[in-house]
Amino acid sequence: MSGSLDRALLFSWLALLALGSVMVTSASVGRADDIVLRHGVYMVLGLALFVGTLLIPLELWRRHHQWLLLLTFVLCAVVLIPGIGLSANGARRWIGLGAFSVQSGEVAKVLLLVYLAGYLARFHGESIRPFSVVIRPVVVVSLLFGLLLLQPDFGTAAVLMVVALSLFFLAGIRLYFYFILAGLGALALAALAVLQPYRMQRLVSFMNPWEFAYGSGYQLVQSLIAFGRGEVFGLGLGEGIQKLDYLPEAHNDFIFAVIAEELGLVGAILLIAIFVLLVLRIFRLGRKSLQEGNHFGGYLAYGVGLALGIQFLVNIGVSTGVLPTKGLTLPFVSYGGNSLMVSCVMIGLMLRLQLERSHHV
Repeated sequence: MSGSLDRALLFSWLALLALGSVMVTSASVGRADDIVLRHGVYMVLGLALFVGTLLIPLELWRRHHQWLLLLTFVLCAVVLIPGIGLSANGARRWIGLGAFSVQSGEVAKVLLLVYLAGYLARFHGESIRPFSVVIRPVVVVSLLFGLLLLQPDFGTAAVLMVVALSLFFLAGIRLYFYFILAGLGALALAALAVLQPYRMQRLVSFMNPWEFAYGSGYQLVQSLIAFGRGEVFGLGLGEGIQKLDYLPEAHNDFIFAVIAEELGLVGAILLIAIFVLLVLRIFRLGRKSLQEGNHFGGYLAYGVGLALGIQFLVNIGVSTGVLPTKGLTLPFVSYGGNSLMVSCVMIGLMLRLQLERSHHV
């Protein structure tokens, strides 16, 4: 196998990993648990998975994409079985494996992308237009969406729905059918938010968090305080106050607020710029792959770029009060073993695609 890696993609990924390690360490100051050690272990495992993924030909993923879909459903169903699935904070999302646990929704994320890329590659171009062709992946995504909601994992389900709809659009389905699917998806998400009291409360507190500053709006208020304290250049690395028992999940869902407080507007913009570079390089890889007739690689690249980009936007939107509170990590930066490892697998797939492109050009 000859070829060269995309240096800009590789640099941006490694820069995010490095920044994440530093900020998780800073955000964990004062905590009694061993978060920094565990994050280091997860990073080593993530890098090992990245190397392993880099060595697997994409043709192997394409050939077995249907079996990977079956594995996705098995993981998302097994986690719901008492005694196998582990519960935490009212959710059953993890399968215990001794000292580690597997979050089914995170694994499902990458496996579903592989399935959709494989399916759309089989019916690319005009053949994706018939209703009978489009309805199959729609049913698959809907069933998986239902399994994720039973856990419940609303955030992952919403991300996967948006990514799937975007890939259908890129594949060239008829616009009227696309708008029907998008409308039904939006209605489903809205209904879930309105019909479940705790989600409705999140929406209410999101509109005016200061009114619920000591209740459902507490986390967002503390995050906004962190942004205000950081100003332009920040308080300095390690000098943040909000992470000291004021801001819950400072090392995880709200690590962007810690970055803004300690590194200021400059640090926050730099992080965004690095991530935008990462996503744009992935989209560029997808566009070139489609132009060269590699439809599986092209759809997979667009799927990975969309999944990472949407999760990034949601996390930042939540931290800044633009979106209602939702538990999604900041890819490569937040503490979270399964998210980190799955995201490293995604980058491995992208760099493998780049290597194979370089080999055939």
